[in-house]
Amino acid sequence: MSLNEQILNNHSEFLSTLRHRFLDETRVEALGKFVKLGFPTKKDEEYKYTNIKEIIEKDYNFFPKESHNITKEQLDELHFGEENFDWIVFVNGQLHKELSKISIENAEFLSFNYALNDENHKDVFDTYFNTIAAKDLAFTNLNQAYCKYGFFLKVPKNVVIEKPIHVFYLSQNQEENTFYNTRNLLIVEEGAKVEVIESHHNFDETYVFTNSVTEIFTSPNAKADWHKLQNDSDTSYLVDHTFAQQERDSLTTVNTFSFGGKIVRNNLDFIQNGSNINSFMNGITIIGKDQLVDHHTAVHHNQPNCESYQNYKGIFKDKSHGVFNGKIFVNKIAQKTNAYQQNNNVLLSEGATIDTKPQLEIFADDVKCSHGCTVGQLNEDALFYLRARGISKKEAQALLLFAFANDAMQNIDIEPLKEKISKLLTEKLEVSIEF
Repeated sequence: MSLNEQILNNHSEFLSTLRHRFLDETRVEALGKFVKLGFPTKKDEEYKYTNIKEIIEKDYNFFPKESHNITKEQLDELHFGEENFDWIVFVNGQLHKELSKISIENAEFLSFNYALNDENHKDVFDTYFNTIAAKDLAFTNLNQAYCKYGFFLKVPKNVVIEKPIHVFYLSQNQEENTFYNTRNLLIVEEGAKVEVIESHHNFDETYVFTNSVTEIFTSPNAKADWHKLQNDSDTSYLVDHTFAQQERDSLTTVNTFSFGGKIVRNNLDFIQNGSNINSFMNGITIIGKDQLVDHHTAVHHNQPNCESYQNYKGIFKDKSHGVFNGKIFVNKIAQKTNAYQQNNNVLLSEGATIDTKPQLEIFADDVKCSHGCTVGQLNEDALFYLRARGISKKEAQALLLFAFANDAMQNIDIEPLKEKISKLLTEKLEVSIEF
């Protein structure tokens, strides 16, 4: 049975499992839009370099088993010097407080499923939920039809959450391929600050397909950082859509570090709705074998005196395939815009490929915008210089590649996260040196 048929056949049963029903009408409407759109193919411009046929030809279970046997040791291996962090653990879609460490004060945190059941949050959902997620995309409509798992976090005015929050999405003990539709909603009110780390992990040999949608609202003079740490197994597929809307004098960062997963598609949209806004998007991708990671970014400069910064680095081995498609839109009233976009890539194997396409659409005449991309190999002179000083070839390559990727980590102010990224770099480059 095709995935399209499974989606249609399981929807009524899915709705019957929900305690809340106030979204039923919008869910059915979203399902209709998805059916009309269909899954994107390589004939679609936005997916011309990314073939998802492998994903949609499999059968999936839409109702994951809740039972699990995740051990503390398994969870500890996923942590990285997080003694002073909070962490939130979802296993098979369910929030597990006994595995979590939640000390968030003066903020509203709920699992997404619980928030939908809470009448006190209906007004918040009416105001924010699904207001900036694109309505014309197949995967966002599919998520709207089936969303149940994920979290809701509202940080009130002038509240600063000092501890980073690491959100784990774990899947285990599933005998069949499993389909998750996760939904996250982050609201950061005026003058508030928060940092979130998100990671997905499949512990089974069966496949997991996660269709995730995140909406981030950053109010005036607020700061929101969201770090995506993607280091999943080769039996994992991830399609992620993140939408970030900013108001005046705010700062929002989304960093995406992609080291694992069979097929990963990251879609990132920033919407600037005020002046003096700063938006940062950084990415590091290191993959091998036949993995694919696709980054699609878009920044919508709608008001004057704003800045955006995109810096994506890619390192590709074996027969891996990378895609970068970055767009900057500058509205005609968005004068004094300063927008920077750069994508640099290194191919370490003859079979590795990268398709990169930076784009600008500028309708204002007083702006400073730049974009560029490079695709190449390691500098042989620099490699020779290091090897002449007794450094092995692998370690010399690792040093050069770390230097190549390092500037994409410069705005991470969580030191344990920086150390984790550095450690993953050495693991993926198969060296034992420390940076």
